[in-house]
Amino acid sequence: MKVLHVIPAVSPKYGGPSQAVITMCKALLAHGVEVQIVSTDAEPRGRMPLELETLTMYQGVPATFFAVQGKGSFTFSAQLARWLNENVSEFDVVHIHGVFSQACLAAAKACRRRGIPYLVRPLGHIEPWGLAQKPLRKKLFLKLGGARMLNHAAAVHYVSASERQLSEAALRLNHGVVIPLGIDFEPDLKTAAREQNRARPGVPRPYVLVLSRLQPTKGIDVLLEAFLDARTDERLAAWQLWIAGAGSPAYEAALKRTVTELNAGGAVRLTGWLEGEAKAEALAGASLLALPSHHESFGLCVIEAMALGVPVLISPQVGVADEVSAAGAGWISEVEAKSLAQTLTAALSDRDELGRRGAAGRALARKFDWHHVAGKLAQLYEAIKHGATPNA
Repeated sequence: MKVLHVIPAVSPKYGGPSQAVITMCKALLAHGVEVQIVSTDAEPRGRMPLELETLTMYQGVPATFFAVQGKGSFTFSAQLARWLNENVSEFDVVHIHGVFSQACLAAAKACRRRGIPYLVRPLGHIEPWGLAQKPLRKKLFLKLGGARMLNHAAAVHYVSASERQLSEAALRLNHGVVIPLGIDFEPDLKTAAREQNRARPGVPRPYVLVLSRLQPTKGIDVLLEAFLDARTDERLAAWQLWIAGAGSPAYEAALKRTVTELNAGGAVRLTGWLEGEAKAEALAGASLLALPSHHESFGLCVIEAMALGVPVLISPQVGVADEVSAAGAGWISEVEAKSLAQTLTAALSDRDELGRRGAAGRALARKFDWHHVAGKLAQLYEAIKHGATPNA
């Protein structure tokens, strides 16, 4: 089985989707599936220093990268499209990650031309919330080829039941398959790392962690207001809010301005983008992870936190909210300052409950072990390769 993964960009600064394709491919390789990534060197406000137009290794995965042209939402790569048209027939199945991109459209077109089956992971972009962002542009894109790409896919790969329900209702699709994203789950090692990290002298104060791209969709501005409100409770005076991530200069500046205007520098830390060991340490030392998104098809950082025994505070719009609620692995709150403040006060003032919900999250995270998830993907690829109708 040879599977090509096509994604517009792999820079970790684009958040979960780019991170997930790497870990997904590593898990598939371990499962015996031959994979290759094809992408561009795109990165927010720049380009990644990558070897171009030749097969290389990227974070342990075979990959080929091409230079991106254009700016902002109008990026494309003519070289990538040409490569797809010439090489896609070497693969049994093509897994397309994204919808509203020239790379995705080119991959689907090449597959149809060469008779290669493909599936599309839409990254939450065809849910009503996603379609409402720059709606005229997306309607035009769907009309000019996006709808055909989705309708002719052997399957549409959703990462949560809510993503499937909302997307299929929005575009009248009916051939979706739900397979979640995964994590490398080593509970004993992760628990030990968390306990060791908590004992470090450099983190004397408990903190709530935000670990995501900084953009209005994530509800971070509302969370900031709510946290500072909750912190007026004298029981929570020692708590901090760590905001780890990067985003548009305008949104980052707005968050910093709010912190300055409210004289909250001692309570709020904007750490900038974290990755590698710095990200792992911040996550392992957190007492609560918060992701109060207005829209989130999955929420990979939520699973990463739970695997470490870190309880979570998320909105009902996060794709894994139902699982978190059913398992008692955290708190669910609407993206509204008063509601979030009340929830934060209740959560942060009860250390025993934080521990109980953290333990429940660690148990829930086992469901998302890449070892199991990769097996489901391999079965899906086999079904698609042989023309069978995938299990919904």
